[in-house]
Amino acid sequence: MPSQHQQLGSVPQPGPERQWGPYAAAITRWERLTRPAPAPTVEGRLRPEFVEWMQGLPAGWVTHTPGLGRPAALTLLGNGVVPQQAHEALRLLVPEFACAHGEHAVR
Repeated sequence: MPSQHQQLGSVPQPGPERQWGPYAAAITRWERLTRPAPAPTVEGRLRPEFVEWMQGLPAGWVTHTPGLGRPAALTLLGNGVVPQQAHEALRLLVPEFACAHGEHAVR
């Protein structure tokens, strides 16, 4: 028996599971913490906006820099530090860099 989409001759819209495959749950969790995920690719090529979103950066933080093309944006994003990762590294390292008065140098 044909499905409703086949009967109507339309193509089903990809749902989260179809678009993101095994990563759908992780994408959904990150969207809840940040913003909706942009499309990951265009014409089969990785979008800098998607990388920017995955890193938790504000929309346009890198991608709206005047004069910065796709290759340069991807290079910058690839060489950047994910803010949440840097925060966790500092949190773990703080006890190693305690001040003489017993206070942490970084909070």
